This record gives sequence, structure tokens and C-alpha cells, in this order.
Amino acid sequence: MSATEIKNSVLATLAAVGAAAANSLGGWDALLELLVALMAADYLTGMVVAAVFKRSNKSESGALDSRAGFRGLVRKCAVLVLVYIAVLLDAVAETHYIRSAVVLFFAGNEGLSMLENLGLMGVPYPRFMRDMLQALRDKGDGGEHHEQGA
Repeated sequence: MSATEIKNSVLATLAAVGAAAANSLGGWDALLELLVALMAADYLTGMVVAAVFKRSNKSESGALDSRAGFRGLVRKCAVLVLVYIAVLLDAVAETHYIRSAVVLFFAGNEGLSMLENLGLMGVPYPRFMRDMLQALRDKGDGGEHHEQGA
């Protein structure tokens, strides 16, 4: 087997796994795309806060900590598990809103965390973005607000 054939086989396998994962999370739609983008942005900005600015609230020193980074990835995987459970609940209840509510809540949560990271870096952002992300979180949570240690 040539290097090109191996590369194509690996890419095809990754595409199949990605498609299966997206399908199990209710399909790759704008909501899931928003959640994944915000998760990635939150994780990356958190890494920059720790690695460059040494201002992370996830480690004692404020600097980069592999355990804190791993815990962050585990939490993000747990969020995706909750989205999967919401998809199953929608199927059982024959509805289409449980997944949307869960995704909206976590999209708002991830976005607010990302804005917090940007603030720690000294990057300004428009107030309406914070308001919109808070509204997404509240909409997903039925208007209730719960503090999280995420």
C-alpha cells in the first residue's frame, strides 16, 4: 500500500468517525457548530491566558498546567455526553427541543468563559456579545441562572 493510499484510508476513517459522532449528537447543524466553535475558542483562549499571561484561575500559579488542561478537555467531553443524552431524551419524548436547550445552555456557558479569558488577556469585546451569550445560556436553562465552576 502506498503512502497516498494509507493517507486516504486514514482520512476516510477520520471522516467516518466524525460523521458518526456528529450524527449521534443530533447532526451537524448551526447549533452544534456554534457549540464546538465556542468550546475550541474557550479552550484555546484558556491556554493562552495560562501560557502567555500566567493569569489562569485553573492553576495555583496561574501558569499552564497539564492537569488543568486535561480536566478542561474532560469537562468538554462531558458536555458532549450531555448533548448525546439530550438527543436520546428527544427521541424517547418524541420532541425536538431538549437537545436545542442543552446546546444553547452550554454554548452560552462556553462563550461566557471565552469572554472571561479575553478579559484576562485585556482584549476588549462588545457588551452585546456578553448579553447575547448570557441570553443563550438563560434560554437553554429556562431562564434560570446557576453558577458553575467551569
